[in-house]
Amino acid sequence: MRSEITFGTDVSPFKSPLVKAVFRDVTPMHVSRSAARAAASVTGTVLTEIIDGARSAAAEQDRKRLVPGDLLAAIDRNVELEVGTEWYDHSPTFRGLTGVLYDAQGVVVPSRRRRGARRSGAVAGAHRFEAGTRKLLRSRGVTAVPAMVRDLDGIASVFLTELARDAAGAVREDSLRNPADRTGDGRTIGRDDVLTATAVQLFGGGLRQRALAGAGAAVRDTSAG
Repeated sequence: MRSEITFGTDVSPFKSPLVKAVFRDVTPMHVSRSAARAAASVTGTVLTEIIDGARSAAAEQDRKRLVPGDLLAAIDRNVELEVGTEWYDHSPTFRGLTGVLYDAQGVVVPSRRRRGARRSGAVAGAHRFEAGTRKLLRSRGVTAVPAMVRDLDGIASVFLTELARDAAGAVREDSLRNPADRTGDGRTIGRDDVLTATAVQLFGGGLRQRALAGAGAAVRDTSAG
């Protein structure tokens, strides 16, 4: 049975300064405290789900140290965990599993050219989540080999970057379509924008529901504090 985990103000392994740094890489908009807490919580929930899936795969071999193969098994068993897929093209774990890539002229791009391609900010900055990832692994009662930690870092970084991009898009769209209904100033990403982005990024009903519930709890903790 999977034990639940809720990320409150002091528990989330992904701290607000790191989250805001990702948002700054994506948009010049201000990020409210509640939005940063919500984004940290959502990312933590997603990574927890991935780790728990990998942990189940490892348990079948009586292991508590996760390896990249456990990550592949977790994603194969639960399509909801297929997030942060931009990372796949930069990780040896997924190499050869991401299908054929074509350029603008419809020509197949050799894998060696893909590896040499310019890395996005999300991929280049993945290392900043290592401490939070290791903390989250410990909280789930497992450890992981360095390659597995790196994959979890990368997925978290890419997912959070995509979340930030969609949240910024939600602000712009809401300001254009419903300016009278928007409570913010049109230049600040708020909690509701992050929740909207979460609903876009997480297509699986179960994971989406847990992520939204956890984000709400994190924001309530922030308000209470």
